Amino acid sequence: MDRRSLLRTFGVLPLAALSCGRKDRPTMTTTDQGERTASGRMPVLFAAHGAPILLEDAGWVGDLGRWAGALPRPRSILMVSAHWEARPAALGATATAPLVYDFYGFPERFYRVRYPAPGAPALASRVRELLRARALPFTDDPSRGLDHGAYVPLLAMYPEAQVPVLQLSLPGLDPRALFALGEALAPLRDEGTLVFGSGFLTHNMRYAFRPGTPSWARDFDAWCEDALNRFDVDALLDFQSRAPAARMALPTWEHYAPLLVAAGAASTHRPAVTFPITGWWNGGAFTRRSVQLA
Repeated sequence: MDRRSLLRTFGVLPLAALSCGRKDRPTMTTTDQGERTASGRMPVLFAAHGAPILLEDAGWVGDLGRWAGALPRPRSILMVSAHWEARPAALGATATAPLVYDFYGFPERFYRVRYPAPGAPALASRVRELLRARALPFTDDPSRGLDHGAYVPLLAMYPEAQVPVLQLSLPGLDPRALFALGEALAPLRDEGTLVFGSGFLTHNMRYAFRPGTPSWARDFDAWCEDALNRFDVDALLDFQSRAPAARMALPTWEHYAPLLVAAGAASTHRPAVTFPITGWWNGGAFTRRSVQLA
């Protein structure tokens, strides 16, 4: 079954929405993605997750699909989304659970989307073990399903919903605590788990539907690109003081927070940094910049 058919199966898209994409974007299939199960160290990802309507953007779905197709097949995925903050860090459902439709005012079809990925109880046990080893507090929320920051990119990247997924909350918005959480999770990379942060590097809702990319958004995006290329952890943690236009780019910064978890998970050595997806959502103020740390 191809990517379009899989997305339709889980309640997404009118097909017409995908057919208007660029003709040169190849359709990924489960065969394209499914042959290379991870055996070495997995990269760490941070993806801009758009909104539910991302799933009707043929170009962005294609970009995410090709990114997944270039990765080793993960044995499991640990998702950290901007849309779940709970203190202490909370582990979500370890069996398939209903999705969390944490958005308002969208067409009814977006509330019919399904993503029945298997739960990851073994991964949850390992995460608990790693957090205990660092004396980091945690709790369990066994009924909490995946929110749109988690399932939207996963539907585009792994539409067959066969990889076990666990979601972990953001334990507040302390930069060093988020980085330390990522550090604690770093051993998962050698165990076939894809540590995946999902957010946005610019997220000012006052500019969500305005045409044109303002200079402050370009400046902040360029600063992030430079700080990440240098893997300047101090700068990334202190972005509110060091980055240009930080308060405009991120009036609240929960969408940046998963990047700090990802950076912590990649910090056992200086990672190779690439940006598999760049550009601006609908030519506006929200950067699509997504990051791979390997």
